[in-house]
Amino acid sequence: MVQLTINGVPHRFPAGTRLLDALQAAGTDVPHLCHDERLKPSGACRMCVVEVEVDGEPRPVASCTVQIQDGMTVFTHTPALEALRRTNLQLIAQHYPLQAVWAEPKRPFHQLLAKYGVSPGGELYSDVFRDDSHPYIGVAMDRCIQCYRCVRICEEVQGQFVWEALGRSENTRVAPGKGDTLLSGGCVSCGACVDTCPTGALFDKRVLAAPTSWTRTTCVYCGVGCQMEVGCVDRRLMAVRPVDSPVNRGHLCVKGRYAFDFNHAPDRITTPMIRRDGQWQEVTWDEALCFTATRLQAIIDRYGPDAIGVLGSARATNEENYLAQKLARMVIGTNNVDCCARVCHTPSAKALKTMLGTGAATNSFDDIEVAKAFLLCGVNPTENHPIVGARIKQRVLQGAKLVVVDPRRTELAALADVHLAVRPGFNIPLFNAMAATLIEEDLVDRSFLAERVTEFDDFAVFVADYAPERVADSCGVAAEAIRAAARLYAAGQPSMCFHGLGVTEHMQGTEGVMALINLALLTGNLGKAGAGINPLRGQNNVQGAAQMGCDPVSLTGAQSINVAGPHFEAVWGARLPVNRGLDLLEMMDAAKAGQLKAIWAFGYDVYLSLAHAADTAAALSPLDLVIVQDLFLNQTAAAFGTVFLPAASFFEKDGTFMNSDRRVQRIRTVLPLPGETRPDWWIIQAVAGYLGKPQGFSFGGPEAIWDEIRQLWPAGAGLSYARLEGESLNWPCPDESHPGTPILHRDRFAVGKTAALARIAFIPTSEQVNDDYPLLLTTGRTLPHFNAGTMSYRTPNAELRPTDTLDMAPSDAAAYGLADGDTVRVRSRYGEALLPVRVTEAMQAGQLFTSFHRPDLFVNRLTSSVRDRMVHAPEFKVTAVRLEKTGG
Repeated sequence: MVQLTINGVPHRFPAGTRLLDALQAAGTDVPHLCHDERLKPSGACRMCVVEVEVDGEPRPVASCTVQIQDGMTVFTHTPALEALRRTNLQLIAQHYPLQAVWAEPKRPFHQLLAKYGVSPGGELYSDVFRDDSHPYIGVAMDRCIQCYRCVRICEEVQGQFVWEALGRSENTRVAPGKGDTLLSGGCVSCGACVDTCPTGALFDKRVLAAPTSWTRTTCVYCGVGCQMEVGCVDRRLMAVRPVDSPVNRGHLCVKGRYAFDFNHAPDRITTPMIRRDGQWQEVTWDEALCFTATRLQAIIDRYGPDAIGVLGSARATNEENYLAQKLARMVIGTNNVDCCARVCHTPSAKALKTMLGTGAATNSFDDIEVAKAFLLCGVNPTENHPIVGARIKQRVLQGAKLVVVDPRRTELAALADVHLAVRPGFNIPLFNAMAATLIEEDLVDRSFLAERVTEFDDFAVFVADYAPERVADSCGVAAEAIRAAARLYAAGQPSMCFHGLGVTEHMQGTEGVMALINLALLTGNLGKAGAGINPLRGQNNVQGAAQMGCDPVSLTGAQSINVAGPHFEAVWGARLPVNRGLDLLEMMDAAKAGQLKAIWAFGYDVYLSLAHAADTAAALSPLDLVIVQDLFLNQTAAAFGTVFLPAASFFEKDGTFMNSDRRVQRIRTVLPLPGETRPDWWIIQAVAGYLGKPQGFSFGGPEAIWDEIRQLWPAGAGLSYARLEGESLNWPCPDESHPGTPILHRDRFAVGKTAALARIAFIPTSEQVNDDYPLLLTTGRTLPHFNAGTMSYRTPNAELRPTDTLDMAPSDAAAYGLADGDTVRVRSRYGEALLPVRVTEAMQAGQLFTSFHRPDLFVNRLTSSVRDRMVHAPEFKVTAVRLEKTGG
């Protein structure tokens, strides 16, 4: 600890503390304009100047730029300092509009002017940047005081470099340097510049009134789990601002910050409905619940409980998913329970659990700043996990090495030291070739292998057949590039691997993740900071939904039914079903075969989201009962629904989410329930009661449910609500004195002291191009939108990207006579879709890419019925197609 004296009062702070932070912690209000704790110190505004005694002589220093020293004596508000601040303010305000101060007196700069009695000069600049085209960010650069916080935060936090200080001296102006507007200049609409601006030169256009309340919660979009505060006015969401948490460090993306208007969408369903004679009719909750329970019981009585399937939700809380699987097993009597993790990262969980013993990310996001190299495989974080993407980008800009494995030239691929543009479907030979290089060139960690790894000799013999020169042509990547990537990964020390659906959504998706784990084992990149194998989860609580037991073969905590079953039966006071449960895809097969009669899906548009839509329709059509529990009449409900139960949004309830790096984080009620909507946990309990089995479903609220979860899940026992209020903890956390576990497998794996290398032979997918279907289509997400567009397309994000597009290389566009905006019919072996063309250099010849956000375009009419060999995840990433120009 370091002792210093502030205005005559002694204080102690940790060594390395910035002086301005120490002053603020001591309760001393020192004004500042250019400072933001998220940014490197600038000291340009000179408002935070204080007097520091050195050798008995006071010297003025900018307190934001210096660290405290033992024995330092500081004076903060001497007459000379206050006069200097007043003079500085007068100079800064010389060209500032007086009416701005009158209109918004609470802006930080305006408050300083009032405090020091300084009136703006009003000598406005005429040549400032003007732009009213952005749907969210407003521009009033006559208020710019050239603090350059917008320039610096765009560079140092987001890494987008949109804002620049153009010109010199008195002619310096802040404006986008690469375009005439914000959007044409590369803006990704994160709002960080707005968030940091002290004057309102940049502002949120949609904030029509100052929020009267702010509530902290967790973002509902991707699996990063950003913390934020939500502001409301008169029962309406008005604004979102970031919170400084270990996950997002005071930053948000365009979806988390701005895409919340879906909550007030005019087509939100707020009353229960039953479809009668083909028409939806509004009913009371008593009618809806009685109808639902009666139909479920009739199916159980006639066909048995295994004729029913329950699907949990990545949109819902941990507590609600826990209740869903508990209801399936305890009330209905079936293990037919699953969730959308099946179609995205169940392959990751299966691979990680099989090889290492725990089916989750091995490392925390905090390790990004520790890593010296990154291996990004089939993941596009700057678009799909933007805050993690920005952190990786910043680390790369600071000198960390980067290898990107992706068919497309993504933003991070353009920054990469090595970009392996692998042909879709050929991940296994590529990863095996990297492993072969590591062994051939003796780039392995011999010490780690000796202590922690088995079956090395057999693996070395096996993988030699995948030498880069042997597989390069089939992978579409040069052999030397594969070797260069392996060398960078091995030399990083530590090297951190992130992977996404470009690895998992293949016929060998699970095995692809296993092949990545091989690379980490060979190089010793497990069990230490800055390393590991880390799946980037797509949806906000997809990790939690599966972890809570929405899985046919696992109970809460991913525990084996055989091992943990007796404990669950003791706590629940009921026997578990003995039959093996069906996963989601097996449910679809059983429904087509007439063996499954009912499905209950909440927060999950099964019809729109599953691959091969015609196959899904054939499964859903004959069902006797389709229960849809959601915010909107989604495609599943519209086409096949029997009863609709209106659910609360995450803004309207309490609970917890679980993010990609194993943090359990609170969500909190921001708004009251609209209409007759109810939280999912309330609905599930009510159905249990109407089925005559209320025992175990009488919880008073989410915290009580969570306490039962902690009783059953040893690795989460220490994560009480009381701790979660103030701490950000990674499980395992077995008791309330445990600090959490940011890094798994430090000394041993969950499977034991050692882990075995896996020999993964390549098996080509059956989905191949030919003369009839000569192009290869892959699918994914884009920055402004999310999955089926249920939320994001009900916000102004639709203006940022109005439609899905079919992205293609210029050479393919020329060959087909296509240009940007042309509509083309895309045909596969499974269906067709009409899509507008976008020509881009990011694509390779012979390959196409599209997103699946717009229900009317329904891209999953195209995708195939091929599934992962081990866990049945659909192969969304490889579909052979042909194009037909429509003339439209």
